[in-house]
Amino acid sequence: METVRVAQAVFPEGCLAMRVRDVLGPVFSDAEFAEMFSRRGQPAISPALLALVSVLQFAEGLTDRQAAHAVRARIDWKYALGMELTDPGFDYSVLSEFRSRLITGGLEQRVLDAVLEATRRAGLLKPGGRQRTDSTHVLAAVRDLNRLQFVTETLRAALNALAAAAPDWLVGIAEPEWFDRYSARSEDTRFPSRWAARAAHANQIGSDGMTVLSAVTAADAPAWLRQLPAVELLRRIWIQQYQVSDGAVAWRDRKDLPPAAIRYCSPYDEQARTGTKRDTSWNGYKVHLTETCEPDAPHLITQVATTPAPVPDMVMTAAIHAGLAERDLLPEVHLVDAGYVDADLLIAARQEHGIELLGPAKSATGWQATADRGYTLSDFTIDWDNEQATCPQGATSRSWKADRSQDGIPVIRVRFPTAECQRCPVREQCTRSSSGRRLTVRHRAQHQALQLARTEQQTEQWQQRYQHRAGVEGTIAQGIRACGLRRSRYRGLAKTSLQHLLTAAGLNLNRLNTWWETTSFAPTRTSHFTALRPAA
Repeated sequence: METVRVAQAVFPEGCLAMRVRDVLGPVFSDAEFAEMFSRRGQPAISPALLALVSVLQFAEGLTDRQAAHAVRARIDWKYALGMELTDPGFDYSVLSEFRSRLITGGLEQRVLDAVLEATRRAGLLKPGGRQRTDSTHVLAAVRDLNRLQFVTETLRAALNALAAAAPDWLVGIAEPEWFDRYSARSEDTRFPSRWAARAAHANQIGSDGMTVLSAVTAADAPAWLRQLPAVELLRRIWIQQYQVSDGAVAWRDRKDLPPAAIRYCSPYDEQARTGTKRDTSWNGYKVHLTETCEPDAPHLITQVATTPAPVPDMVMTAAIHAGLAERDLLPEVHLVDAGYVDADLLIAARQEHGIELLGPAKSATGWQATADRGYTLSDFTIDWDNEQATCPQGATSRSWKADRSQDGIPVIRVRFPTAECQRCPVREQCTRSSSGRRLTVRHRAQHQALQLARTEQQTEQWQQRYQHRAGVEGTIAQGIRACGLRRSRYRGLAKTSLQHLLTAAGLNLNRLNTWWETTSFAPTRTSHFTALRPAA
């Protein structure tokens, strides 16, 4: 084959695309994606070829046009794809259609799975060992809007959808002022600066939106108008942003808005949500990456999970373990940060999957934990069989009651006698309540697991084992720099999730190429000044 001869002459030592074919062999097969296509009609481009092109595209951070041009013009890509030098390739729109087919068929995960399976066949990936997980925020492919811009743009999007679908009907209900209010994009509109005027303008927008919603639901309106996605989204957002009182439409106060988990933040991506982590707030999603981290093998991403931005990390721990179990890639030790650790998860990981969940358990709360000599929960002795607690001064509890916390977690409420606490000589170190000390304790198994984790994480041995988690930060940084991991290319959770799976597969190819080039792992970067820090 002429392509092989030319490629080997031009790249005598090989390159990423060529090594993928030489070492891993055929990564994808058409049979894996056969269900995406009809058995009738004109033959389609090989889905196995399109899958490999998509992974190479994300490995190099290319657009669809650039990837299609690479297929047409680059020798190394033709070598990896098994194409003749004279093959003209395909139109760039084929890649978008292929991704849509993957999502429609629910086959997004197969792209990453195929890369991992090829790596496993090559002896570079196996279950067990250590893996580590971390998450980062992902910005949706929409503009950030303030509340006034948001409701304006929502109504404007609905009017544009109605104008395209039923222009004559819309002309019949549109008021002349609407063309001044909603013709320009909201970020190009100059809104009032005073709060009272802004609130009045928001109420006017709300009233206009209610006029549209009333018109599309009227008996003489075409029934299909209310089924337009932009109109349905207008209805949902108006429920969240406005309230009707005495027949007047009024903007809701911020305290009356729904929680971030269900609150819309853009009329153009209805699955994007607002997330907040410490002092960072963003509109979009969150991605969780899990990778192997053994020193004698390439560090490969084995699990990718994309969620709306407000979903807590702790919710994803069990889902990550389940995903790894399905592909027989469970680790023996799972290194995570504090956001993924809870008493129930420590127990479930061990019992259900045989995994040691290694991460810092959250410290005890309350003013006693921050006081120099305060008595925390760990200072009390718990007699589980007799359902009784004993304080450091020897007093025993008078009540033991099963209950649930504000988050719905099963707990036990323990109370000590008021008289005992009032005459206690160390009362100032224990409680400020006039009714005596109270304890909130997890159930026995959870309590013991949490206390053991808190004790172990103070040891030097635990700290040394946990140092291996730090490398996952470099994986996220590589994904951001090389593949634009922190910005969604597309709108919607499904497309963003596919982007992250393709990104993970592309990063794996880059890391395999580095491994084949026998490039050693880069150490964690330390500045010259930080290296001078005293050991104490």
